[in-house]
Amino acid sequence: MKISIALLLGVLLTMLSGCGDEESGDKLDYEPSSEAINEITTIDELPSFLSEGLSPEEKTELREQIIPGSTDEDGQTPNERFQALLEDAKAGDPIAQNGLGVMYYTGEAVSKTETGEILDHDPELAAGWFYRSAEQGYADAQFNLGLMHANGEGVEQNMDQAVALFKKAADQGHVDAQNNLGALYYLGEGITRDEDKAIKWFEKAAAQGNEEAQANLEAIKAAKSQ
Repeated sequence: MKISIALLLGVLLTMLSGCGDEESGDKLDYEPSSEAINEITTIDELPSFLSEGLSPEEKTELREQIIPGSTDEDGQTPNERFQALLEDAKAGDPIAQNGLGVMYYTGEAVSKTETGEILDHDPELAAGWFYRSAEQGYADAQFNLGLMHANGEGVEQNMDQAVALFKKAADQGHVDAQNNLGALYYLGEGITRDEDKAIKWFEKAAAQGNEEAQANLEAIKAAKSQ
């Protein structure tokens, strides 16, 4: 029988919006790295070694190939969008903090190592921003940080923390957190196995249309009928 837990990257891409107004409870063990204040902006210009010797028209064409969709409907470049999000995040906006974490995780925002190496994506920096947002009770960030703890990406793998974070998000109605919490209850990972509680959380997620939760309920029902 297959019990599904939402995949990190696929879900993170949807986490730029949502709600989560409750204040979080006990402080999490994870503390964001000091590197979380050393961001650099997104790259929306061609590196000099690529653009050297090109005409303005050739630069524009190459830039669009390398950085497609370089402006959005509002006429903002990726760097301008990033700077606006960063300003709001530093001011304490949990939605912006979560969104910034998504950008660092996916690589839309670029960061460097101390030696100057550009990273494809930066899960540690992402986790730092998710942490800041999660501490303010933002459900999307709690879910994202929970997934990172479950996967051991950007932070140490810690299923107890994953369960705690999923529970906070699930209590706010976060559908993927509800499904994941049900899965962990069913599997007994990070928490004492409890099939009744697993079914309860699957039912809550399924009631919101979550297909994975619906499949999980069907799998449990099929197993019981055997």
